[in-house]
Amino acid sequence: MEVRTVALRVGEAYVLRLTGRGARGYVWTWQVTGDADAVEVSEGPPGGRAEPGGPPDREAAPVLPGAPVERTYVVRGRCPGGRARIRFAQVRPPYPDEAPYDEFVLEVEVGPAAPPAAD
Repeated sequence: MEVRTVALRVGEAYVLRLTGRGARGYVWTWQVTGDADAVEVSEGPPGGRAEPGGPPDREAAPVLPGAPVERTYVVRGRCPGGRARIRFAQVRPPYPDEAPYDEFVLEVEVGPAAPPAAD
């Protein structure tokens, strides 16, 4: 299990990419512990876009049947001074008692919003 630590400012986004195994029935789920209100987690838009409506991060190649597909998740800082731990687990929903295929932990510390730019 990989553990990564990031520091975000209020409103700042961190884009996390995890390899999916949807063809084998696996999905990524997440659970936020610690200061759960400090962060917001959402599944990113398809096509490797960092933000909805934004340009693709790189050229999308055709996906072969059964090939792993990258999933994008956006973690955004919400409350300054908060610390949250987000546990992503790759599971097969029809088998809830089965151990996760893979896990990833993201530890997030949220600082104050960036000061406005000087004119």
